[in-house]
Amino acid sequence: MNDPYPAEAGGARPGPGGLAVRADAPAVVELPPGHLELVWRPLTLADADALHVLLATIEDADDNISRTSAAGAREMLEGAWKDLSTDTLAGVDADGALRAYAMVEVRPGDERTVRAFLRGGVHPAWRSRGVGPAILAWMEGRGRQMLAASGKDVPGRLAVYVDEHQRDQRRLYAAAGFSPIRWYTQMRRDLADPVPPAPAPAGLQVVPWTEELDDAVRLAHNEAFLDHWGTEPQTPETWRNHQSGFVPSWSFVVLDPSGGDDASSSTPPTVAAYLLSGRYEQDWPVLGYSCGYTDLLGVRPAYRGRGIAVTLLAAAMRAYREDGMQYAALSVDTANPSGAHTLYERLGYERVSGEVLYSVEI
Repeated sequence: MNDPYPAEAGGARPGPGGLAVRADAPAVVELPPGHLELVWRPLTLADADALHVLLATIEDADDNISRTSAAGAREMLEGAWKDLSTDTLAGVDADGALRAYAMVEVRPGDERTVRAFLRGGVHPAWRSRGVGPAILAWMEGRGRQMLAASGKDVPGRLAVYVDEHQRDQRRLYAAAGFSPIRWYTQMRRDLADPVPPAPAPAGLQVVPWTEELDDAVRLAHNEAFLDHWGTEPQTPETWRNHQSGFVPSWSFVVLDPSGGDDASSSTPPTVAAYLLSGRYEQDWPVLGYSCGYTDLLGVRPAYRGRGIAVTLLAAAMRAYREDGMQYAALSVDTANPSGAHTLYERLGYERVSGEVLYSVEI
């Protein structure tokens, strides 16, 4: 269940074309103070195992709705566009144990809004000492620097996701000037219930995902989500970075053999829609059931209104059930303009939990 703001901060002023002037990006971002009794350095790939242990401890203490696998912790540190030496922090104690971490990520494909995603945490035994506010101040400062350095003449956003029930974290971000702007609902559907028959519309084919189709699926995703709030294009690098739980046999692509508008026999099939699924076994003990997770579902605009989303969801449900899963699960933006929330409810999905996006617009 991994890997989407009205407050103004730092005296940002409107600039040409609506761009906030980013002169308020600090020249230097100070490390958290020494009196916190942690030594600060950048994270490295060698920290992946220790980061996984820290994340597990934090997620248990905070009753997170999703958990990070060992592969997922490593993915957090990987990616050619990430500079761990400048954009991450590790807070270690006198024995060298990792007790706090922070990271800021700006993805290279952002075009309409450049987003700095913040992620950090503190070991439960090291809380109530000022470590949390200190690493948040560092993340905000570094995020502002990275937005300024992007060189893109578009709005910027500092963004962080928080589970809806985590009141202490929500208060921490609110006190720092972040505002809740978007809500996401986690939903599930009991696979013991009948799966609706949903054949592909005439002239289209549902096929399994393959490596050969993957980049065409990425491009279809970028088009399908062009009108979705908060979504930016995926580059080949960012597209492949978050796939530790990806299950090809649970993922499907809808093809138009005619090639869309061009009916030439030499035109390759067009990707009309897709559904990509993940298997996140580390979440199942917390949830109390097994599930197949729909990570991404998109239909290109030219193919909407033909029931393709239902076709894909039904195909995924059957695949999940055949592999012994108890539920189908997914997350949806409650303000999604496509009406996806209503569609899922009609198919039998029910709300389980929620997540909030906090942000500062720059």
